[in-house]
Formats: sequence, C-alpha cells, structure tokens
Amino acid sequence: MIDRHVLPALGRALAPVAGGLIRLGATADAITSVGLCFGLAAAGLIASGNYAAGLTAFVANRLCDGLDGAVARRLGPTDRGAFLDIAGDFAVYAAIPFGFALADPAANALPAAALLFGFMGTASSFLGFAIIAAKRGMTSTAYPTKGFYYLGGLTEGGETIGFFVAVCLWPAWFAPLAWGFAALCGLTTVTRWVGGIAAFTSSPTPPPGD
Repeated sequence: MIDRHVLPALGRALAPVAGGLIRLGATADAITSVGLCFGLAAAGLIASGNYAAGLTAFVANRLCDGLDGAVARRLGPTDRGAFLDIAGDFAVYAAIPFGFALADPAANALPAAALLFGFMGTASSFLGFAIIAAKRGMTSTAYPTKGFYYLGGLTEGGETIGFFVAVCLWPAWFAPLAWGFAALCGLTTVTRWVGGIAAFTSSPTPPPGD
C-alpha cells in the first residue's frame, strides 16, 4: 500500500548516490548482484542466531535494491536488469524466513512455511498479472518507472521490508508475526486474483491500424 508513496521520495534521495556510483564505474546489474549477496548473507546470519548482523545485511540488500534502480534510470533500464532485480528480490524474500526456520526449527518452522506459502501466492499473482499485462500492452500509472507491470496490494515491498525488520529486532515474536503477515499475504493474493479476473475478462485492445 505504501510503495507508491515511498518510492518517489526514495528515488530522489538516492539519486546523488547513484550519480557517484556511476562516476566510479558501477552498473545497475553489478549493484543488484552485490545486493543479492547481502540478502543471502542476511539469511545465513539469521540462521546462526546473529539477528542484528542479519538485519544490517538485509538493510544493505534493500539499499542496493534502491540504488540499482536509480542507476538504471540514469544509464538506461534493460530487460536483463529488470529480470535480475525481481529474481533477486524473491530469492531474498524466501531466504529470510528459511533462515528463521533454521535458527529455531521447533518454534519457527511451521510459521515460516505458512509465510512462504503466503509469499508464493503474492509472487505468483504479481508475476502472472505482469505477464498478461505485457501481452496486452498495459502500463501501470502508479509505478511508471518499473521494468514491468507492478501490481500493488495490501502487502507490497514496503510492508514486507517492515515485517522483516520487525522480526529481526524481536526474533522471539517471529511466529505470531509470521502467521499474521502470512494471513495478510493471503488476503493480498485473493484481491489480486479478483482484480486480475476483472482486468482480463474483456478482450485486449487491438493495436492501432487493426
């Protein structure tokens, strides 16, 4: 819900940093790759019980996620970069709950599984909508800078980041927070199904000249 309000301000804040990185020779794909390493390291640190270090690595991952987009907008976005970005995001979002499950299997394994079930619903509905939207030539006015149709919902990137920060700060509360967030992801999935069915019931608009 909050991404459309936060992302423009974040982009403006990161623009000077992105300019400095470009002058140093950095590319968007390189920043995405570094961010993925930070995200997977965060999951490993969480699995070993180092929650503060895991949170630091996760924040670094999210910073890279913002910077790669800022750099791409200056150098020119590519389909490869958009693919790497979303693939890396989903890998990290799956790795963090797995890290909590490994840290305390007895307490965390079942809620982590429920959370991953919820993430599967939001991810599949998000990407499925984007595929059909691209086929129909649809664009998102709410997220015009994204490399594909960015479908909003109750649990978007901002809410997910907030959840991960919370469970790293209060790991003993992972189970109830994970159950709650999994339920919100389920609600998001259902609303996306309903919205997708409504959006794709009509025939696609034919291209000009047909």
